[in-house]
Amino acid sequence: MSGPLAGKRAIVTGASKGLGRAICLSLLDAGMHVVGVARPSAELDSARAEFGPAFTAWPLDVTSDALIEAIEREQPFDLLVNNAGTNHPQPFVDVADETLDQLLALNVRAPFRVARSIARGMPSGGVIIHMTSQMGHVGSPNRTVYCMTKHAIEGLAKAMAVELAPAGIRVNCIAPTFVKTPMTERMLSDPSFAAFVDRMIPMSQLASPDQIAAAVIYLASPAAAMITGHSLVIDGGWTAQ
Repeated sequence: MSGPLAGKRAIVTGASKGLGRAICLSLLDAGMHVVGVARPSAELDSARAEFGPAFTAWPLDVTSDALIEAIEREQPFDLLVNNAGTNHPQPFVDVADETLDQLLALNVRAPFRVARSIARGMPSGGVIIHMTSQMGHVGSPNRTVYCMTKHAIEGLAKAMAVELAPAGIRVNCIAPTFVKTPMTERMLSDPSFAAFVDRMIPMSQLASPDQIAAAVIYLASPAAAMITGHSLVIDGGWTAQ
């Protein structure tokens, strides 16, 4: 396969389902060799079976030292998509320390450590993409910890972009609105919450995983060669209000 991304190597965290799975498929379609990282699961096994020889599954926890060691053994990568993350919506005053620690570990500490390891071996022309959220640009009820973690990664991306630019490495964020994935389906099954989301999106529709994956392809490609330190918000107008 020919094209600007063909033959290059990518690593995607949170690769087994939802956005991560769609991103892996799009990168494979663009001719990349893709390492998909996720905890061991039937979904990761099925991806390994379906995606073909250009896909390698790493059944590792993104918060683990084992992943960092694997990255250091397998360097270099041309693209990192830091996609793994989670959310546990709760009223601010009810957030337990365990919830706080879990979201900070998965949504902030893990992407920082993975990006740091990748950047050490990334060649000039490399790209790092952090998957954040529209909640990295605004606030929202019952999402204090999630908003905090996504704002943190937005700030991290800007600082990384400035520091890594002399090495020829670009760093950006993609900030989606709600996308229909296994993580959001249980939230959107609540009629009152689904109505809230509909009111907040002027386009009155959720994003699709394929739309987010298309943004990854764009930011990874030479077409985005002058874009760094940016957050591409794909939110149907949520943050325009």
